[in-house]
Amino acid sequence: MIEVRVAHLGLDRTTNTPVVILQEKEGERVLPIWIGPAEASAIAMELAGVKFSRPLTHDLLKQVIVGLGADLQRVMITRVKENTYFAELHIHRNDHVIQIDARPSDSIAVALRLKAPIFTQDDLLEATSVDTVGPGDATEPLDADQLKSYLETLDPEDFGKFTP
Repeated sequence: MIEVRVAHLGLDRTTNTPVVILQEKEGERVLPIWIGPAEASAIAMELAGVKFSRPLTHDLLKQVIVGLGADLQRVMITRVKENTYFAELHIHRNDHVIQIDARPSDSIAVALRLKAPIFTQDDLLEATSVDTVGPGDATEPLDADQLKSYLETLDPEDFGKFTP
């Protein structure tokens, strides 16, 4: 297990898709994960310290974990399969450990709120060279104004369609 941190949020210029860039804490390797606009917004709001009067979904999950007397010990980015990343929330309560399958983007948003460490597998970092993400490539960091502008121009269909 390698501990990583959120280095920045970026925008893939070729697809106009948000990317969260995780970087190992004790090194230079990075792991880019393409995420949805809603999750990018949730991560960016927490990084910027933006708070709302009513809890949003990730804030609600934080309150549920804390309210149940549990602790988010870690988030694990576990694997990638067909360009889809997988993650787990490792929640401890008393002497019980609960592992919950989750999307990496949601896991990162919750980990930031609960100040929990984020880990990944060494092979995922090895598969992504430092050259994949950096100056002059397909991603660029978003500052708060760019993120606000990006979110304001989203079409509701960018979030997908609900099918009952």
